[in-house]
Amino acid sequence: MDLLIFDLDGTLIDSKLDLAHAVNATRAFMGRQPLEHDTVYSYVGNGAPVLIRRALGPEASEEQVRSALEFFLQYYRDHMLDYTVLYPGVREGLDRMRAGGVKLAVLTNKPVRISQAIVDGLGVGGHFERVYGGNSFEQKKPHPIGIETLLSDCGAARASTMMVGDSSVDVRTARNAGVLACGVTWGFQPETFETDPPDLLVDGMDQLAVWVLP
Repeated sequence: MDLLIFDLDGTLIDSKLDLAHAVNATRAFMGRQPLEHDTVYSYVGNGAPVLIRRALGPEASEEQVRSALEFFLQYYRDHMLDYTVLYPGVREGLDRMRAGGVKLAVLTNKPVRISQAIVDGLGVGGHFERVYGGNSFEQKKPHPIGIETLLSDCGAARASTMMVGDSSVDVRTARNAGVLACGVTWGFQPETFETDPPDLLVDGMDQLAVWVLP
């Protein structure tokens, strides 16, 4: 493989608790009761604006959503590494693939500055050729613009590029860009692979490294 493109939340990092705390802090700011953590986790994957819209519910006005989103982003910036960690084996797998000459990148729907700060804070920022977020382009995943840009940036062949993620959003992004899709079983929404099955499904980053490297 020339290039592996990784989703962030639920794929490289376990950010569940920090996201749940940030969402419920936002709901408290808006005068609402907290949500169950599992409910928050089910809302993750399409970017912060969609997360907050879902967390507030259909009765929230656009003005309320804007106010809540502003609070959420500031709170999350301040608390994004309180409990967030790399999943077991991720660092070792990234080390192995990078040492084997595979280019690595991140494509997430999380805001780019927060995403970069998280991978830097967890000590793996230097592993990636590029880190692109949900506000790096006019469209978010599953639109293929992020993968198309990374193919150009990294000089990678489409047939030798794979998108790695924990949900159907990542599989659809790969399909839209004409690259391979790998699903991970440890993430937020592996059940969504039932409707959008990936080309490869792995239970650990070491398994992916064995598949990728010659």
